[in-house]
Amino acid sequence: MNRHVLVVRLDSMGDVLICGPAIRAVAAQSRMVTVLTGPLGAAAARLLPGVDDVLSWDCPWIAADPPVADPSGIARLIDRLRQARIDEAVVLTSFHQSALPTALVLRMADVRRITAISEDCPGSLLDVRVPPPPEAPEAERMLTVARAAGFPLPAGDDARLAVRDRLPTPAGLPSARYLVAHPGVSAPARSYPTEAWCEVVRLLTARGWHVLVTGSRAESPLTARVAGAATVPGHTRDCGGVFDLAALAATLRGAAALIIGNTGPAHLAAAVGTPVVSLFAPVVSARRWAPHGVPVVLLGDQHAPCRDTRARRCPVPGHPCLASVAPSDVVAAAESLAKRSEAVPA
Repeated sequence: MNRHVLVVRLDSMGDVLICGPAIRAVAAQSRMVTVLTGPLGAAAARLLPGVDDVLSWDCPWIAADPPVADPSGIARLIDRLRQARIDEAVVLTSFHQSALPTALVLRMADVRRITAISEDCPGSLLDVRVPPPPEAPEAERMLTVARAAGFPLPAGDDARLAVRDRLPTPAGLPSARYLVAHPGVSAPARSYPTEAWCEVVRLLTARGWHVLVTGSRAESPLTARVAGAATVPGHTRDCGGVFDLAALAATLRGAAALIIGNTGPAHLAAAVGTPVVSLFAPVVSARRWAPHGVPVVLLGDQHAPCRDTRARRCPVPGHPCLASVAPSDVVAAAESLAKRSEAVPA
């Protein structure tokens, strides 16, 4: 229990949220847990139970838009890790990432024990080499690494995604039941057509639903257009650029369901227990990356030609995997999830 353990996931918001159960497992048997993540994952790490400190670093071998590999930047990271007096590290990576460059940096920072998945021979870089786990939800794959490092989940932990209990409730949320629509995505290949989003909002508001349209500040033109499609005045709210991550989590916690593509807030909804209509482009595996541990309706052709390409821009003319999904089917899916707990509005 007297160990300061570093958990590494050098990715974005959703990637970090998915590591929550593994981080809780580490925290249950550690004196202190620090998470090392990328700039886009730091806010998510601060929401996770069991996290005591967060370090942020833009990693040149992990980031989607990687910076130049700068020796001085790596040297500064090594100094920060040495000052933190890390006893042990658990390096969490997706199936297409190598943990070995990170392990080399950790060795240079005098971390004595390192665990990670590696298909390649790690030499002296790893103390515990975990063979690549079989196809499974990403949260379960990360738990495999934690267990291999000697950190099983404690009894009574249900292994679901979670965030800290105390979340700031934003002002102005509807008094009636509401849905959240999140039209933005981190990669264009995962996007549902904008006009289809507008039709979803038109149909939902015509059926009496209040809809909050969320997104980042950069996505504000998109959220304004989608929110503006409502047929009933006052039944939508454009929330583009309005919420920080904690406020977005609280907003999602109060929603009857979230409608979203395969992007970070889908995992945030799972972490607060909100069901998800997932407009999922099969460029990555839905088995690994669909929202974990909550009711999900998966929409989109999972056998489309783009399957498993990891493409960031759609390689197939017409974007058939999602363009083929009718807005009426999205509305039906959202209402079916909402009906599980309470009747839809009159």
